[in-house]
Amino acid sequence: QVQLVESGGGLVQPGGSLRLSCAASGSFPSLNRMGWYRQAPGKQRELVATITSTGIPNYADSMKGRFTISRDNAKNTVHLQMNSLKPEDTAVYYCNFWSLLTGARWGQGTQVTVSS
Repeated sequence: QVQLVESGGGLVQPGGSLRLSCAASGSFPSLNRMGWYRQAPGKQRELVATITSTGIPNYADSMKGRFTISRDNAKNTVHLQMNSLKPEDTAVYYCNFWSLLTGARWGQGTQVTVSS
């Protein structure tokens, strides 16, 4: 079982920054991938960024250059630094954990609202 606890969402003005964090707990393989997806109202859930436990990141093209994903393996935590936020970044952001043993697991989601 994998439990994911997200933090860091909120309201920010256009051009501002937010940092999301997600901590994984439970029993799972050390070889895994953690990351973030988002879902805006009326839209499908989409990839934001993921990072493997070996440190290899993967970004959606539209996030490159503005978002940075990182992780602390000792704490089983992944962070998403979001800069230059735009109104279209408004969405519920979901933490995702994947391993060959557990399959995909999801956090409860955290709201990010970019508005003046």
